[in-house]
Amino acid sequence: MTKIAIFGVGLIGGSLGLCFKGKPGITVVGHAIRESSAAKYLERGVVDHVTMSLREAAEGADFIFLCVPVGSLESYVHELSQLDLKPGCIITDVGSTKASVAACARQARLGDAVFIGGHPMAGSERSGVEAASLYLFENAFYVLTPEAETPQPYIDKLTDLLAYTKAHIVHVHPEEHDEIVGAISHLPHIIAVALVNLVRGYSQSNSLYSLLAAGGFRDITRIAASDPVVWRDILVNNRDVLLKLLKEWQSGMETFIDMLENENGEAVETAFKEAGEFRSKLPERRKGMIHSIYECYIDVPDHPGIIGKVATELGNSAINLSNVQIIESREDVPGVLRLSFRKQDDLDRAVERLGEIGYAVHF
Repeated sequence: MTKIAIFGVGLIGGSLGLCFKGKPGITVVGHAIRESSAAKYLERGVVDHVTMSLREAAEGADFIFLCVPVGSLESYVHELSQLDLKPGCIITDVGSTKASVAACARQARLGDAVFIGGHPMAGSERSGVEAASLYLFENAFYVLTPEAETPQPYIDKLTDLLAYTKAHIVHVHPEEHDEIVGAISHLPHIIAVALVNLVRGYSQSNSLYSLLAAGGFRDITRIAASDPVVWRDILVNNRDVLLKLLKEWQSGMETFIDMLENENGEAVETAFKEAGEFRSKLPERRKGMIHSIYECYIDVPDHPGIIGKVATELGNSAINLSNVQIIESREDVPGVLRLSFRKQDDLDRAVERLGEIGYAVHF
C-alpha cells in the first residue's frame, strides 16, 4: 500500500487528497493541527485518515506533500529531518517559490528521503479545504523543480503519481522557476497593490476616484486583494529576483515618462503594438499563475423573479453558475447582473444559451 501524507490540508492539499484518494493501492493521511480541522477533513472526504501527530503522518509515508504556507516550509523540512523517514520517501511541496526550500532541503539531513520541489499553478477565489476540488489541477501546469543530482527514478515516480491530477507536468530548475514566476505573478501583484494604494490615496481627498474606479479598474487590479500574509511570505522569500525585476520595471516606467515628456506618440504606439502582439500569442485557455475569471454581464429588466429565471435557465442546461452579483437595479435603469463561472466551457455555453433566450450579453 502506498502511503501519501499531506501537511496543510487546505485548498491545494485537499484537492491533491481528492485526486489520490480511492486510487488502487493508495491511502491518504492528512495531518491536522486542531481537532476541529481533523473532523472537517474527514467530513469533506479529502483524506482516508487524519492524525494530529506529525511523526505518525510522516513515518512510513512513500510521499509527503508539504502544502503549508511558504513561510512555514523550511521549518517543516527541518522537522522531517529529525524523523526516521521511510527509505526512498519523496518529499515535495506546493510553494510559489522554489530556490529557498530547495537550498534548505540540501542542507537538511533527510537520510534516504529525496526532496523534489513542486508548484501547481492552480488556484481559486475561495480558500480552505471547503474549496478543495477534484478538478482544480486539470489542464493546469504543475511545475516540478528537481535538481541536477536528483535521481531520475524518483522524478519519474513523482511525475507518475501526479498524473492523477490531470495536470501538465513541467520540469524546471528551482532558480529558473523563481525568475519566471517572479515576472509573471509576483511582480504583477506588487504593481496591482501599488496602483490600488495610489488611487486609495487620491480618493481620500476626492471620492470620485473610488466611485469611477468601479468596473474595469476593479477587475484589472483584483489580485491586489490577495491574502496579505501569504504574499508577504512569497515576496520576501523571492526578494532577490523581485528587486531585479522592480529595477527593470522602474526603467520601463522611466522610458514611458521620457516618451510623454517628449510627446513621442510614435514610441507610445509602438510600445502598445509590441505588447499587443505578444499578448495575442499567449494561450487563452490554460490555467496559469494568475487564475482566470470566467464572467459575463447581462442587462435584465427590473421584474420580480428575474434572477431566479436566469439561474433556472442555466441550471436546466446543466451549466454550473458559481456566483451572481446585482450591479445595478433601479426603476428607471435596467438591472445588470454579473454572472461568474468556474470554467471557460460553462461561460461559453452560458453566453450561447442566454443569447438564445434574448438577453444582451457583454464582457
